Amino acid sequence: MSLPHTRIGHGYDLHRLEPNHSPGGGRPFVLGGVGLEHPMGPVSHSDGDAVYHAVVDAVFGALGLPDIGQKFPDNDPTNEGADSARFVMAARDSLKRGGYGILNLDVTVICERPKLAPIKARMIENIARLLEIDPLRVNLKGKTHEGVDAIGEGRAVEVHALVLIERM
Repeated sequence: MSLPHTRIGHGYDLHRLEPNHSPGGGRPFVLGGVGLEHPMGPVSHSDGDAVYHAVVDAVFGALGLPDIGQKFPDNDPTNEGADSARFVMAARDSLKRGGYGILNLDVTVICERPKLAPIKARMIENIARLLEIDPLRVNLKGKTHEGVDAIGEGRAVEVHALVLIERM
């Protein structure tokens, strides 16, 4: 049985944020390929780019593939500190192999700080470049958690991504 002509995928990622340069602390804070000046960073095996991770899981989900953790496990030393752009390019290559292209991608980043408006366009450009699609096919919005729970207290970042793909 072949895959349907149009498919949708949802990706999700959450990273705990810890002070940079402390024992067991966070890495430099990167979202959508943009480095951020911030006293906290993600605790992660790779670079912890939650935007890229959610996008990859959305694409893999749309294709019916295993998730990012299965494809790039945290016990594989080659993924230690890895630039998550590599994972996005792997998702793009999977799309091409499957004969699919992206119709649109919608990403929601939830964090209290930093504010994303100043870097939103750069994040969209980075995602579109890696996926080899027109930036008009990518939407990204930043939300806060209104001071509620770990995200609202600035101790975590959460990202949701939805992608609609079509057989080319």
